[in-house]
Amino acid sequence: MGISYEVLRWEEKVLIEAVRKVGLEVVPLHLHNVKLFTDPSKRELEEGLGGVELILQRAISHAIALNSTLVFESMGVRVVNNSTSLAVATNKLWTLKKLVESGIRVPNTAVAFSDEASFKCAELLKYPVVVKPIDGSWGRLIALARDEEELRAVLEHRSYIPSPTMKVYMIQEFVKKPGRDVRVLVVGDEVVAAIYRVSNHWITNAARGGNALPAKVDEEMKEIALKVAEVVNGKVLGIDIFEDPERGYLVNEVNAVPEFKNAAAATGIAIHLKIAEYLKSQVRE
Repeated sequence: MGISYEVLRWEEKVLIEAVRKVGLEVVPLHLHNVKLFTDPSKRELEEGLGGVELILQRAISHAIALNSTLVFESMGVRVVNNSTSLAVATNKLWTLKKLVESGIRVPNTAVAFSDEASFKCAELLKYPVVVKPIDGSWGRLIALARDEEELRAVLEHRSYIPSPTMKVYMIQEFVKKPGRDVRVLVVGDEVVAAIYRVSNHWITNAARGGNALPAKVDEEMKEIALKVAEVVNGKVLGIDIFEDPERGYLVNEVNAVPEFKNAAAATGIAIHLKIAEYLKSQVRE
């Protein structure tokens, strides 16, 4: 099997070791160097790719992850996660659409395409509100607006970012979570680990300084996480859940190429081995 990547982080290194440990041959595929063709007959032009049955997608860039997966699939190679799952998870609005359609609770969210409409949405949601990019990770480009003037400043900054997606204003209620959120890791049809991401700041992402602590997963959270995985058709996912004091669990986002170094350290669970064992079961099939 192959592991496609851009940078060999801790996760990719331990995944390669784990896949070998479960008895599979590994073909590392550095996506900045590979030669990929949509014609399946040209698979042999990339060394080692000819015999690959399954690829684990580990690209950092959402765009590279999705588009390399599309090419791999066009060559007849199965990928975890597949292109549909990656496309849905990459777009936060698409994710929310799928979750809402399936009856999964999410934060109240509005979408606007102008400053004036954004102000009206924020008034209806009630300040403070969170403005998020529809594509992003690690807590980047997320801003809190406590009133109209702060929202005006956020929108003004976004207007100078040369990206069409920055003109899509995704505005969410500010959920009064208890100083933490929950990252649940799903592999196959199993919840393998969960952590609290704790911070004194309202942004709890580990990339922004949040601390990881082991989290308890009750039956309701487990059921929600597995339903989310089914909805987005993902097999290796990081699912972010808020604990709302009145409404209970709210699913915030889904990550289709999840980092798990902090979760492994906090829980002591060999998440990489869980992923390798799942991949082996898929190669057998």
